[in-house]
Amino acid sequence: MRRRGWYSAQQGHSADASRASEYSLPVQIGIAFDARAEDSPPAAGPCDRYEEYDSAATVDAIAAALATNGHTPRLVGGGRRLLEALLADPPDLVFNLAEGFGSRSREAHVPAVCEMLGIPFTHSDPLTLALALDKPLAKRVAQSHGVRTPPFVVVEAIEDLDCASLPPFPLFVKPAAEGSSMGVRRTSRVLDRRALEVEVARCLRDYCEPVLVEAFLPGCEVTAGVVGNGPRARMLGAMEIVPKQVAMAQFVYGLETKRNYLEEVEYHLAPSGLSPAQLADVEATALDAYRALGCRDVARVDLRLDGDGRANLLEINPLPGLSPLTGDLVILARAAGWSYEALIGRIVDEALERLG
Repeated sequence: MRRRGWYSAQQGHSADASRASEYSLPVQIGIAFDARAEDSPPAAGPCDRYEEYDSAATVDAIAAALATNGHTPRLVGGGRRLLEALLADPPDLVFNLAEGFGSRSREAHVPAVCEMLGIPFTHSDPLTLALALDKPLAKRVAQSHGVRTPPFVVVEAIEDLDCASLPPFPLFVKPAAEGSSMGVRRTSRVLDRRALEVEVARCLRDYCEPVLVEAFLPGCEVTAGVVGNGPRARMLGAMEIVPKQVAMAQFVYGLETKRNYLEEVEYHLAPSGLSPAQLADVEATALDAYRALGCRDVARVDLRLDGDGRANLLEINPLPGLSPLTGDLVILARAAGWSYEALIGRIVDEALERLG
């Protein structure tokens, strides 16, 4: 396997990430991804069935950013194509975007193959990726480390609601192991038993997996970016997602809103609507969740404030979307003064430093 110059560890990264990477020597980087057919709705299943997968524009933007940082990008794709590429000509490093197919452990497929073949890769390891995608399991692990999360139950059939210890209404309903707001609609916030049954039935039918039912928190919605590893992990920034058309207490940051984000939300770099104490709590909660789940290199942490103004973990995404236009982490980074090239370069730098 080629090794064209590994990262030389340096202490004290500059907080100014508006420039391209300065820290890593050039390497050949294979981009692992699962492509989404442009403007082609799924033939069967819900309209967001392929929502997690990347567009050609996103893959091209990452390749261009890697080249700007002095690396040699190469598209290796996902699935069988990835296996064939890695076996025939392994790159120095795999930049992992691949969401995988078919199971709650799907995001672990590519890193597991890389581990087996001894090929270094960016982002978290297979265990963390599988754990984080299963929201109830991720919440339980985070809770065991003292991270607050809304009270929740998991149901596998409508009948489970009869014996479940449900939190008080309003409640929030979503599939237990999906990403990119799959299954999350404006109707996911429910106010009574009938609406709850309708939403649970929809999620069971459309996604064929258990359903998470949790307390709906009335406070502001915040997404936080974290970069780094272990005790040196640090905040990229925190961003409030502010609705334009409804009150925060009724706001659902779901599929419809994300697809129409220019009309429906504003993004404010914290602490615009947070007190200093609340911002500190958001940052501490995000970092605690990141470390509790063993995240590496980068992740996005979604939080919401409860009625007492305390940050609660909704979910964590250790494989965050990197669309240069619509990715929440990218929007956050841009608001914090990071260029797209700097963000991609920093993810690679963190991985190379971790690899030593």
